Amino acid sequence: MPMLEPDINKRFGRVIKEWRRRASISQEELAARAQLHRTYVSDVERGMRNPSLHSIAKLANALKVSLPMLFQTMEGTLDPVANPLVAEEKDAKAGPG
Repeated sequence: MPMLEPDINKRFGRVIKEWRRRASISQEELAARAQLHRTYVSDVERGMRNPSLHSIAKLANALKVSLPMLFQTMEGTLDPVANPLVAEEKDAKAGPG
């Protein structure tokens, strides 16, 4: 099992931020698509909120990502070849080669 940061809110926030960046959208755009306030999205990305399942589903839908994909990315259980997010995170943790 991969070594995980103990704060689940921060891990989840990083996943949301990465998927948002990959979608090339701003926090404002994500908030509008998810029908959430921009400051709420910012707080989620920084790990300052404990989002409800309802808010998580709204974010996933707005990012066009399935809930399992979000959580698998967060836990690092997706195949790195199939999911570049996981590969990049593992490479960053490994440090310079």
